Amino acid sequence: MGLPPIIYEDAALLAFDKPSGLLVAPDRWDRTRENLMALVHARRGTSVANVHRLDADTSGVLLCAKTKFALDFLSGQFQAKAAEKTYHALVVGTAVPDEFSVELALADDEHRPGLMRAARKGGKSSATRFRVLERFRGFAWLECRPLTGRTHQIRVHLAVRGHPILNDSFYGNDTALLLSNLKRGYKGRATERPLLGRLALHASELTVTHPESRSRVTLRAPLPREFLVALKYLRRYARV
Repeated sequence: MGLPPIIYEDAALLAFDKPSGLLVAPDRWDRTRENLMALVHARRGTSVANVHRLDADTSGVLLCAKTKFALDFLSGQFQAKAAEKTYHALVVGTAVPDEFSVELALADDEHRPGLMRAARKGGKSSATRFRVLERFRGFAWLECRPLTGRTHQIRVHLAVRGHPILNDSFYGNDTALLLSNLKRGYKGRATERPLLGRLALHASELTVTHPESRSRVTLRAPLPREFLVALKYLRRYARV
C-alpha cells in the first residue's frame, strides 16, 4: 500500500488524509496489521513521528513532525489543549439538541479490551462540543469539537447521549443507511448495499501553531466521497 494523500508538507510538518480502516501505529494485539507509521518510516525515514492519533476507522487529518523540535513543540500544544480539532459525524437519531456539550470521565473498559467506558469514579476527564449542521429523518449531521484527546472520546460521548455515530460497531447500533428507507418505490432491495458502510466520523480540520513561523496553520481533509454520496441522498429524500 502506498502513502495516503499528503495534504500539507514543509520542512517541519507532514500531514496526511488518512483513510478509514488504516491504523496510525502498530496494533498492540495484532502486530501484523498494516499501519500508517510503518508506511511512512519505510518511505520517509524513521525521523518522522506522528504527533497525535486517529482511530483506525476514522478518516481525516493526521499530523506528523519531521524533526524532534517540531514533535516536542506540537505535542505540547495537544497536551495544553491549544490544538483546535474539528470532526464531522453522521449520527443516528432525531432528538439531537442544536448545540450541546459532553463532559465525562473515560476509563478503559475492563470487559472489552481496547474500548472505553464512562467512569463515575476515576478515569480521565474529557470534553466535546457538538453542533447540529443538518437534520434528516432518523439522522443528524454534526460538527464535533473535542477539547481533550481521549481514545474514542467523540464516539463514547455521542453514544452516552443517545446519538451514536452511524456504523459504530463498538458503541453504536445496527442501524444502516439504506436508499430503500429514504426513497419511495425503491426497487433494488435484493442487491442493496448501505449508502455509507464505514464509521461515519471524519477529522476535517486541525489548527496548530507552526513550530518555525509561530503562525497558526489550519490543515483540512475534504469529506470522503462516500460521505458526499450519503449526504446527497439524505438531502434529496430525507431532509426535515
